[in-house]
Amino acid sequence: MSKRKLSLIAFILLLSSLLLVACGNNDSSEDESDDTEGSESTGEENNDSEDSESTAEESGEVNLYTSRHYDIDDEIYAAFTEETGIEVNIINGSADELIERMKREGEATEADLFFTADAGRLHRAKEQDLLQPIESETLSANIPQKLRDQDNEWFGLTKRARVIVYHKDRVDESELSTYEALAEPEWEDRVLIRSSENIYNQSLLASMIEMNGRDEAKAWAEGIVENMGRTPQGGDRDQAKGVVAGEGDVAIMNTYYLGGMLNSADEEEVKVAEQLGIFFPNQDSTGTHVNVSGVGVAKHSKNKENAVQLIEYLSSKDAQHEFASANYEYPVNEDVAPADVLKDWGDFTEQDINLSILGENNAEAVRIFNEVDWK
Repeated sequence: MSKRKLSLIAFILLLSSLLLVACGNNDSSEDESDDTEGSESTGEENNDSEDSESTAEESGEVNLYTSRHYDIDDEIYAAFTEETGIEVNIINGSADELIERMKREGEATEADLFFTADAGRLHRAKEQDLLQPIESETLSANIPQKLRDQDNEWFGLTKRARVIVYHKDRVDESELSTYEALAEPEWEDRVLIRSSENIYNQSLLASMIEMNGRDEAKAWAEGIVENMGRTPQGGDRDQAKGVVAGEGDVAIMNTYYLGGMLNSADEEEVKVAEQLGIFFPNQDSTGTHVNVSGVGVAKHSKNKENAVQLIEYLSSKDAQHEFASANYEYPVNEDVAPADVLKDWGDFTEQDINLSILGENNAEAVRIFNEVDWK
């Protein structure tokens, strides 16, 4: 082969590598703060996981594909192993990366469980035939029906309420009432919220389609676009910081982010959070929007029995208490109390819908966002 041909092949290989790196970076940024908060996984950890996958089938271990990166999750898995002797191998990635990996691996996949944030993503995995139905009296007892897939292909394990936060000095709580009211002219240039690409916003709009119908949901989205204080940018914490910086007066964000900021080791985050009030909207109408982190058993799981045992453990009082106290998420097990900071915010009425609908309405929500030019 001539030197010219060898140089051309080397150039093509280099270009392909650069494109793959670029694609990987895009995937990571898509999930932004949703899935990448907490301790980041390392390449060494992933290699360890890959090595352990090869022996999982023989040993009865559980391979957990998860987009969650919280330290408390690892502590809960360790407690499960200590109690049962079943090892849990962690394979981290963004939700979409893990879904694509499971599709690519097909029947040969080593995945036993898929754990991620947002019912919309869980529904996405179900629609792509990556999960299987599970019958468990324990899960039926520990997890309310509306927080489970209608066909029992996924189960909510923690709850997050999507609420309105406001600057205590610039907004009187009496001014607030509903999500819909934030679309009124009085809130022009005062509302901060993430982009329409964010699954949390897609699920919020999906719930409004279910509660109010498509036309009203679209009218709300149009009104919010009119009232944005800035072009959507950043994650939920960035909305809180934007309110304190004066770029808006209110923001829509998930409760657990604010709980994390109030208890952060970063003094600046604490200062930001302390200037904000939290308001649960729609208490006299449809209730506050609630979403979940949830888990499903992979369709081609090699260790189904142990995988179900792990889900049951994660729904138990002990594990639910740990989720609630360390990560400021609401427990799904109604026998477990929320963390103190959540108790201080008070009780609230949730939307009364089965969360499967968030996934079923996702495509319609995305169409509406595009129609109203929500960036």
